Amino acid sequence: MSIFKRFVLLTVVLMIAMLVQEAQASTEARAAPLAPPGTWTLTGSMHVSRSGFTATVLKNGLVLVAGGFNNGFTATAELYNEATGMWKLTGSMHVGRVGFTATLLKNGKVLVVGGSDASGKALKSAELYDPASGMWKLTGSMHTPRDSCTATLLPNGKVLVAGGYAGGIGPTASAELYDPATGTWIITGSLHMPRGNHTATLLGNGKVLVAGGDTDSAEVGIASAELYTPSTGIWTPTHSMNFGRRLFTATLLRNGKVLVAGGGDSNNMCCVAIAELYNPTTGMWSQTGTMPVPSSLHTAALMATGQVLVAGGEVNSPNTSDEAEIYTPWTGQWTMLPKMHNAHLEAVEVLLPNEKVLVAGGSNSTAELFSWKSC
Repeated sequence: MSIFKRFVLLTVVLMIAMLVQEAQASTEARAAPLAPPGTWTLTGSMHVSRSGFTATVLKNGLVLVAGGFNNGFTATAELYNEATGMWKLTGSMHVGRVGFTATLLKNGKVLVVGGSDASGKALKSAELYDPASGMWKLTGSMHTPRDSCTATLLPNGKVLVAGGYAGGIGPTASAELYDPATGTWIITGSLHMPRGNHTATLLGNGKVLVAGGDTDSAEVGIASAELYTPSTGIWTPTHSMNFGRRLFTATLLRNGKVLVAGGGDSNNMCCVAIAELYNPTTGMWSQTGTMPVPSSLHTAALMATGQVLVAGGEVNSPNTSDEAEIYTPWTGQWTMLPKMHNAHLEAVEVLLPNEKVLVAGGSNSTAELFSWKSC
């Protein structure tokens, strides 16, 4: 064999060896844990035990929690300071409410809408929290009372409120817009289907995806979904989910898709483990990895890593969960995390500016933080 042929053969052998090494490294990377180990750390407890409340990260980094149930409906509100790990009471709302929404406006104020009061009556009223004064001020009331509706901040600064239980008449299909500049509400196009306990997600294209929920007092989860176009005020049906669900979570991923997870299909079956992805480009849903722990009334937050942390909720009705799991979009798989210190049902979960995740309340006043271990 000539020297040239030997050189070519040796070069080929070396290239094959390099490719094998790269393939082995890729395989090892895929076999590595989907999420680095993390820890739960107890932080300061709230002044008031509450469930069915809201949490909003303010522009100053503080977390505002408001309302909820505490042996009755509470109007109290408090602020969490991540720097100190402590809670401080702030001004109370004008009305104690549960099942309402809270939206951070572009001007830094927080709009609270609807819900129900201690008598079980669905509310039309809305209030604004001003972080500068720590006080609440009533603003214009909605045209329709709503409990278990959704509220979405649109790119133009207005807030879209859709669906919800309208007090004694079941869910409504109506929707309306709040204009912060005037403090008034304008009726917009109605949903194709009345629904409550659904989700609403602002997509990257500026449209709003509404999915699932229930349509009557039977509280059976539905699979239908529709899109709201702000420029026209019109709702357009899109493809339905593969599985009807209510009391679930919807999270916008960094790739523009929407992850829906868990929920229940009826009162007789509280919890499912099925997760799906909505692709705005195709309008289609596809099933993704199954949750290790089926749950409803849980919380979910997009982490700084791009993964989704799901925590607590109801499992095997009526048991409250202390479990936590994480979804990794680039693998489509779920990974169990260490258990929380406490069980949390109808709690709140938010990503803090320091990239830790705060889970608080849910039939108690405790709060805890999830963070990555340094590796």
